[in-house]
Amino acid sequence: MIEAPRPPRLAMLGGTFDPVHLGHLRSAVELREVLELDRVHLIPASVPPLRGEPRVSSDQRLLLLQLGIGDTPGLVADPREMHREGPSYSADTLASLRKEFGVEARLVMALGHDAFLRLADWHEPERLFALAHLVVIDRPDHEAPLPAALDALIAGREVDNPEALMARPAGGLLRLALPSRMAISATEVRRRLAEGNSVRYLLPEAVERHLLTHGLYRH
Repeated sequence: MIEAPRPPRLAMLGGTFDPVHLGHLRSAVELREVLELDRVHLIPASVPPLRGEPRVSSDQRLLLLQLGIGDTPGLVADPREMHREGPSYSADTLASLRKEFGVEARLVMALGHDAFLRLADWHEPERLFALAHLVVIDRPDHEAPLPAALDALIAGREVDNPEALMARPAGGLLRLALPSRMAISATEVRRRLAEGNSVRYLLPEAVERHLLTHGLYRH
């Protein structure tokens, strides 16, 4: 008897990537390893609904992301949110990925703990679970109780290992402490660039070179 092929496994890792740094990229690599994903789509938000306007254009942020990823296997700089009008709602992005990869695909939306704490305020939060699993990447410096609305949203969804998560196409929640747990902040990177201080070893070399050559984030 021929075994059915394994459904594709992919993750969406969204954000402003303003700019992309080694913490983003290392998290994507380790997420792919831990969940045995085929691909991680890093998707820059064009107009983030719950955040301030990014400091540089979406085209520049995408270029920096492409430079940062380089030839890393399984990581994809995905521009789909930049091609849509209006705010970059994650539910719409997941719907687009679900349509592309099919109903049986194991689709994951990965997010950091700080974003997770605000999840109940997102656009159509219940729809996120209808379309995908959520994986919360814990940060080493982030401990806070969950808001009541978030507790209600995730009730009965949490699993404690990747195998249980991947048993279904969507609907679960898994919290992951990734091995490197790099607490690099894009805010700190921007501050250092504005002050003319070194960002060496915070960014991929190709990203640092492009930023410095073009004077991005200097003012």
